[in-house]
Amino acid sequence: MKLRVASAIVWTCVSLLIVLPLTAWAALALWYRLSTTPVEGIVAACVFILLGLGSMTALFTRHRVKGAVCFAAAFGGLLIWWNTIAPPDHGDWAPEVARQTTGIIRGDVLTLSDVREFEWRSESGFDERWRERSYDLSKLKTVDLFLSYWGGPQMAHLIMSFGFDGGEQLAWSIEVRRKKDGQYSPIADAFKTDTVVYLATSERDTVRLRTNVRGEDVRLYRLRMPPEQARALLLRYVEEANALSAKPAFYNSITTNCTTAVAKMMRAAGDNLPLDWRLIINGYLPGYLYDHGAVVTTIPLSQVTALARIDDRAKAADQSPEFSRLIRIGVPSPR
Repeated sequence: MKLRVASAIVWTCVSLLIVLPLTAWAALALWYRLSTTPVEGIVAACVFILLGLGSMTALFTRHRVKGAVCFAAAFGGLLIWWNTIAPPDHGDWAPEVARQTTGIIRGDVLTLSDVREFEWRSESGFDERWRERSYDLSKLKTVDLFLSYWGGPQMAHLIMSFGFDGGEQLAWSIEVRRKKDGQYSPIADAFKTDTVVYLATSERDTVRLRTNVRGEDVRLYRLRMPPEQARALLLRYVEEANALSAKPAFYNSITTNCTTAVAKMMRAAGDNLPLDWRLIINGYLPGYLYDHGAVVTTIPLSQVTALARIDDRAKAADQSPEFSRLIRIGVPSPR
């Protein structure tokens, strides 16, 4: 009797911890990526769900070995198919993500091609401008972080901005390279739906778009980072951008999003940031930065986050050539 109970517990754990999540993942992968027609994806997903449920049922009978082998074979075949899906080189991209920034470094001079400097009137109305810009890396002094909240207090888009002597700012935004009329879906983008693009932009483009056009809640945090580390991080952005220009990669809303990608680059640049759940649920990233002394810590975190709000200042600055300076007024700096 005890042996039967123990066996039931073991197979229940196998079902709930292994077969069930793998079945759910496989069904979603088929739903989103087997898309010759919408019906095909739905049918394939339903078939795999039935297979998974049948395999879980078989685990509690004398056919458990056959059920496990059948499921393993089906899932293995799905993984082989999954690994054949390659990111596209070309596509009918939305204009704002149509180009991938690339860079060349000669001594202390960084020259970037396809820096986005759109003039936004609305989300669908804009003047399209792509520029070539050069930056003196010996004059790089600061790194700031923007969080633009678009999905409630839990989810935000992250933008890193590099400041140079004289007030010039270079912003980098890691974004989904969606097609025209495409919609962003965090679930779909965990299943090889869209590729990723690294965009160098002006703050009047990427920050103003979110504050003044979309009306998002945008907050600015000034980071404690020495110039040599700031330089290493900026060069990592350039390396990643050049690599994507040569070989596209899929965006993944869990493993390769705007926050996790930056965290990986910061580690590569020499910052020993530990893993933390707030790197995934990035709306809580300010607390993570505060805990590790990356932002000002001489005042409470609640005050830091309150002073980080820039929406009103951004709307007041709007068309001003001093946009970057004006949105920083009153934002505390650890330097």
